[in-house]
Amino acid sequence: MSHLSVIHLSLDVPVHGVCVLGTSLVVDISGCAPKDCTSFTITCSPRVLVALKSKVTSGKDKATVWHSLAEPVCALVKMVLPSSDVDEDKVLVSYYRANEEVPLVTAVLYLTGIEVSLQTDVYRDGHEMPVNKQTKETWVWGPAGWGAILLVNSSPADVNPDTQMVVSEDIKELTQMTLSIQGPTCILKNYRLVFHTSEEEAKKARVFWPHGDASGTFQLLLGPDRNSYIFNPLVKLGKETIYVEAIEFPSANFSGLISFSVSLIEDPPISSIPEIPVYKDTVVFRVAPCIFTPSTQMPLEVYLYRDVKVQGFVDAVVALSEKTDSQMASVYEDSNRSGKWLQDEMAFCYTEMPHKMSSFVLDTPRAIALDDFPMKYALTPGIGYYVTQDTKDHSVASLDTIGNLMVSPPVKAQGKDYPLGRVLFGSSFYPSIDGRDMSKSLRDFLYAQQVQAPVELFSDWLMTGRLEEFMCFVPVENQSGDAKDFRLLLASPCACYSLLREKQEEGYGDATLFEGVSPDLLHANGREAKTINQFLSDKSLKNQNDYAEKCIHLNRAILKEKLGLQDEDIIDVPQLFCLEKLTNVPSDQQPHRLFARPYFPDMLRMMVMGKELGIPKPFGPQIKGTCCLEEKICHLLEPLGLKCTFIDDFDCYMTDVGDACACTNIRRVPLAFKWWKMVP
Repeated sequence: MSHLSVIHLSLDVPVHGVCVLGTSLVVDISGCAPKDCTSFTITCSPRVLVALKSKVTSGKDKATVWHSLAEPVCALVKMVLPSSDVDEDKVLVSYYRANEEVPLVTAVLYLTGIEVSLQTDVYRDGHEMPVNKQTKETWVWGPAGWGAILLVNSSPADVNPDTQMVVSEDIKELTQMTLSIQGPTCILKNYRLVFHTSEEEAKKARVFWPHGDASGTFQLLLGPDRNSYIFNPLVKLGKETIYVEAIEFPSANFSGLISFSVSLIEDPPISSIPEIPVYKDTVVFRVAPCIFTPSTQMPLEVYLYRDVKVQGFVDAVVALSEKTDSQMASVYEDSNRSGKWLQDEMAFCYTEMPHKMSSFVLDTPRAIALDDFPMKYALTPGIGYYVTQDTKDHSVASLDTIGNLMVSPPVKAQGKDYPLGRVLFGSSFYPSIDGRDMSKSLRDFLYAQQVQAPVELFSDWLMTGRLEEFMCFVPVENQSGDAKDFRLLLASPCACYSLLREKQEEGYGDATLFEGVSPDLLHANGREAKTINQFLSDKSLKNQNDYAEKCIHLNRAILKEKLGLQDEDIIDVPQLFCLEKLTNVPSDQQPHRLFARPYFPDMLRMMVMGKELGIPKPFGPQIKGTCCLEEKICHLLEPLGLKCTFIDDFDCYMTDVGDACACTNIRRVPLAFKWWKMVP
């Protein structure tokens, strides 16, 4: 915002004006012109620009141009640099009689330029540079776009509530913004500067100002309880670096845009006269979104719950991490929880701005804050921790789990590119008395990030509601330019029955599922060893899997449409389900209907670590000493360059853990594409 001040020239005495860089002064040329003069010329200092009838004159112009006084004339005067002294710059307007080349009289305008500005990395190239006001006040997506970016600090420093000070060298790692106030001291002392944002936006960010020299102490200027700060007097400011952090990701009630402004206020000469706002400069930031990484990205770190009961699983995961050169991080806790929260209630995400990327743990609203678990203390230094908003519509049977949320690899669908993939989440699809859904707060959070356009799938048919129980993405070697560099694996009861019938026809109908698993362990999990013949004659189980197949087929159609997949991009993995009542739910909250649960360890819940796959051992029928289910999945995946390692985790399968894969979580390499270069 800038106010156009009108200056009336005088032939008797020089006129004095203050010009804020970025504003224009309207100079009345005709008002003092002698009646017998017909033309005028304008000259000015090098730091001054004069616009007159679409022609701009600068102090560097040597040629003299005569202008007519036939009609009333006004000029717009701007300054491009601040003045060091009062009246350091000037504009000369000379008036001429007809047919005379010597001016009759000259009016003098003395100018003092002052600068009031906010500068930051508007062009997203890691550098601050002067830009016009209109550019700073807008935010444009795309490769040719512009606009400043602000990171959420998921490990914010604590501010002393009494002094509003914080001592932390980490503040210097935040987004920088330069506040510039320049001009002669005797002029600046007549003004105040207000640094401000709206009350709502102040709740989303904090702004710090260095306090003293190299002390590591910073003053909180703006934040949740303070939306303005007054710099008064201005005589000692000059150029100051201030540091900005967001404290909240975009959400249903927050677009992600935050604007900061500096307003120059002229003090009135007497107390009875109101103050006058002279100029305002504004910078608009967009808070960088929370970005999820697909399982096709290479692993960086594997976080593993270590417990003696699953030591065999621990050893297998360690071996896989060594093959992929990923780091291992151990997590220990009360054995009653058994590490289930590692996948249920947290996800590794990242956020990014030019030349800086930050990884963090996202804690979903489903359960108790992860402060109660040791994960926060097991994180590698530099990994942040962010808690989403608590949900008001949570229930025991909700689908607010990270296992119910995944992201596809980059895809192109329906003529649009999704260079960061698409977030996939499960729901009930329609309201019903027994239906379970993701909470509105988490659902809104996903949509508000904008860069990974969410896709809703049907997962309420599953006992856990987890998408990962019927689908998984794996990376593959792209042999041609047109092929995708991933495959979607889908659970397929149909493929499993087809495999069992094939083995029956080959004469292996007496081969037994769960061979080698103790009867007590099978009984504890509601399972029993059955032959292939018994499976194929069990009509009730076949009906249950026909239902599961229909649910998966519905999701298959959605995934093909929303991710632009063809049948050749999808691999059907043999898997059986059975319908049971919900576990760990009080009887008064038990739904009337049944939910699907994997009949044998779910091979879709694999650990994808590059081309190395850690797959739950299914304990399928042994044919010539080889599990036919393992043999089938190896036949499907190994020609694609993938390596299958089957992990025996049946000792904890379908207990409170679900399976041992729930005891791990993987931090992966961020996607290479820069989110601000896309158009949502």
